Parts: sequence; C-alpha cells; structure tokens
Amino acid sequence: MLVTRRLGAIRIWSKRLIPGAAVAVLLGALFVAGVPTSAATPRPDHVVIAIMENHAYEQIIGSSSAPYVNSLAQQNASFTQSFAIGHPSEPNYHELWSGSNQGVTDDSCPHTFTTGSLGTQLLTAGFTVEGYNESMPSDGYTGCTSGTYARKHNPLADWTATADAAHTKTYAAWPADFTTLPTVSLVVPNLCNDTHDCSIATGDAWLQAHWDPYVQWAKTHNSLAILTWDEDGGGNGNHIVTVFAGQGIVPGQYPEHITHYNVLRTIEDFYGLAPLAGAASSLPISDVWGGAPSPSPSPSPSP
Repeated sequence: MLVTRRLGAIRIWSKRLIPGAAVAVLLGALFVAGVPTSAATPRPDHVVIAIMENHAYEQIIGSSSAPYVNSLAQQNASFTQSFAIGHPSEPNYHELWSGSNQGVTDDSCPHTFTTGSLGTQLLTAGFTVEGYNESMPSDGYTGCTSGTYARKHNPLADWTATADAAHTKTYAAWPADFTTLPTVSLVVPNLCNDTHDCSIATGDAWLQAHWDPYVQWAKTHNSLAILTWDEDGGGNGNHIVTVFAGQGIVPGQYPEHITHYNVLRTIEDFYGLAPLAGAASSLPISDVWGGAPSPSPSPSPSP
C-alpha cells in the first residue's frame, strides 16, 4: 500500500513538474530504496558443518552451561527461528544432507542409498567432501555402533558414493592445516560430546576446544562454519540453534524461519548444484554476508 500511494503521488507530481524520463529515474530509485536486496551468494573455499544433538534453542541460548555457544551466537550470525524437520535424530541428518528423510522415520541402521545427496552432488561436480566422525573405529567403517560412535549420526556412511574410507573418516583425520580441508565437511562429535548422552556443558567445552579454532580461521580465509543441532529432543517445537560464522558474515540475530532444507539449499547454491527434494522449495540464506540489509543487533551478554 505504501508503494502504491507513493506511485500515485509521483504520477500527480510528474504531470505538474517533471518530464517522463525523470519520473522513470524516480521510480527506479523508489523500488531500489523500498525493496531490500540481499547480498550475492558467495562461494566459500571451505564449508564445515558441525552437528550437535537433542537440545532446543531455549535450552542452549541463555544457558550458563553453554558460555561458548552463547558467545559464538552473539559474535556471529545467529538464526533465532531455526527449526529441525521432525523426530527422531536420523531423519534430520538425511534431510540436511539430501533434502529428504529417504523414507527413514526412526533411528534404524544400516541404510544404503544411491539417491542424490549433497556428497554425491559435490563429487559429480568436481568438488570434494569428507566427514570427520569422533570415536568411529576406522575410516570407512560401516558398522552401526562402536562405543560412543553411532552411524545414525553419520549420513555420509549411508550413501554409496561417500561411504568409503576416502570420504567417511575418523575424527583423527581432522587436519591441523585447514587449507587442506575439502570443499564441504561434516563434523560429528561422539554421543557424549554432541550432548546426546552427556551434559550441555560437556558439549560446549568440546566445541570451544575443537570447533572454535576452525571458526576463527574461517573468518579470514573465505570459509564458513555452520553449527547446528539435529533436533530439539521433543517438546519445544523443534526450535534449534543454528549459527553461521566466517569471512564476510554480518553478526546479528536473524529472525527468518529456516530449516535444514534452507541450510542445504544455501550450500548447493554456493557451488551451482541443483537443489534436492525439500531444498528445491526452500530459499537459500543470503542476507548474512556483507552488503546485505543490516540485521537486528545481537544482545549483550547477561552480567
């Protein structure tokens, strides 16, 4: 309505004062000023996704047990309306990785897929992909469990194109030199450090020790760190924490509704990949990079 009213005023004004060419210039300026535009989607050299387990946004943000994650959210791009797709855990990993639960609605294992996934897309397009799985006994391990490792949290192992030792690796393969990382990586802590079986404080300490070095490096090396949770564990509408950090990221709270599908679509857009399944009907996240409209400022930490 505001744009319509302004257009009417310009039409009247133009008849009295200015020629048609000037009206065209004014109209162009009006639409540029009145409709926010997003920054172009970048192409990071490296994207790393870390996935934590079974805690709601409300259990993490503002919690004294998660000082590191709260600091990360305050200093980077925090999505205040980020949601998982469903329950339980395993379907969410498949949805983040392929845009579909692949017909899996429980935490069963094993599964073997030849359908499209982010991993298969990247490899087909000439990019690289690896998963780093804490407590997995060996590269390319296909067993469902081993100690605190659970394959249900490792989607690369479920697709034939990425289940081998060249792509599904133990966390011991996580490099000290981040320039050697593949195009896209998935970091999967074990069942304790991902807060599935252990406390929020345990997971927070793990992230500070193991995740933050990459976060800080990414900020100066055209790279992106995505921290998210698989699901909320039930009872909170599947509201989860998702934080983007990296070079060009504009810190702040971003209130748009996003899901795992939006995250997948964003990564696919980075590398010119066709969006898969649920990602095809989801928008990429494009407003967090420099040049985008300013987000709401992050709140100051509580004293």
